[in-house]
Amino acid sequence: MKRIINTIFLLALATVINAQVTVESIIDSVQMFVGQQTGLHVSATVKGGQRVAFPKLKAQQYLAPGIEIVEKPYCDTTEMDDGMLKITQHLTLTAWEDSLYYIPQMKVKVDGREYLSKNLALKVLTVNVDTVHTNKFFGPKDVQDNPFLWSEWEVLLLWSSLAALLYVLCWLVYLRLKSNKPIVLKVRIVKRIPPHQRALNEIESIKKDGVSIIDGQFDQKAYYTQLTDALRKYMKERFHFNAMEMTSSEIIARLKEEDDQEKLNELRMLFETADLVKFAKYQVAMSENDRNLVNAVDFINTTKQDNLPTEERIEPTVTEQQRQTMRMRLSLKWAMALLITLASAIVAYTCWMLWELRW
Repeated sequence: MKRIINTIFLLALATVINAQVTVESIIDSVQMFVGQQTGLHVSATVKGGQRVAFPKLKAQQYLAPGIEIVEKPYCDTTEMDDGMLKITQHLTLTAWEDSLYYIPQMKVKVDGREYLSKNLALKVLTVNVDTVHTNKFFGPKDVQDNPFLWSEWEVLLLWSSLAALLYVLCWLVYLRLKSNKPIVLKVRIVKRIPPHQRALNEIESIKKDGVSIIDGQFDQKAYYTQLTDALRKYMKERFHFNAMEMTSSEIIARLKEEDDQEKLNELRMLFETADLVKFAKYQVAMSENDRNLVNAVDFINTTKQDNLPTEERIEPTVTEQQRQTMRMRLSLKWAMALLITLASAIVAYTCWMLWELRW
């Protein structure tokens, strides 16, 4: 009795499981003309995890006599609301003769068990041909080119001409820029030797190199000329008066503003001695020559200005004509950039129109 009960239970369980698996087939159209195509969809509704195997079919294979599979079948899966899965195989069919075709049942295996779909039919109709008036029958026409329509190309040609014109204008602007050389403004940094240093260097040169010897004697005139010239140059730069064009007395009168009267007296003695040597052929002892040179150096060191800049920054000066040239070049550069941008945009738009016209 227990064995009979178990057998009944297993049969009932198998019946419930089989009832959950459904296989069906649907055709898109049951009627079509010769050469047309229709779709056949074979689906199996199963639980997740069950293995489904559809018939192995391929393109240009005959599903039934007279019914050809156009493309290789493909499958997709859809999840149902009740948790079941619907797996569908899609086929594309065609037929080349008018007839009523029988589509056999499709065999689908689920976990090794075979299930059958329902039978289907496909009616293929032929195209009516007038066999009486054969003179009105015309064969298939060859591939023809689309006729040229000016209205389709007119706007395209106008935009292309405008882009070409803008590029020509841009080239002319470039030539204009190239013909006018740009104005380069450079800031110059000039090394400056302070006036007292330059004067001391000249006096040091007088002391080292000496002066010319005439007939075996020391040329005092040349010595005092060089010494006073060095002092005059220093005074011109230090006190800002033209000492090179002034007499000794005029220089002394100009320097009376100095507070150190002793240094001024020494300088007066130096210039008086120099005038006597140069104009009266006065002979001076070597010790006095050295003392006058020391007085000149002492005067320079006393009146020199410390912390003077050793470099001078010279800013370039721009004339009104140069400013106009710079403004014109800037305007030409902006115009060239605008022309290039506008012409490139027109070219891109024209290419897009040409692509659209292609289709």
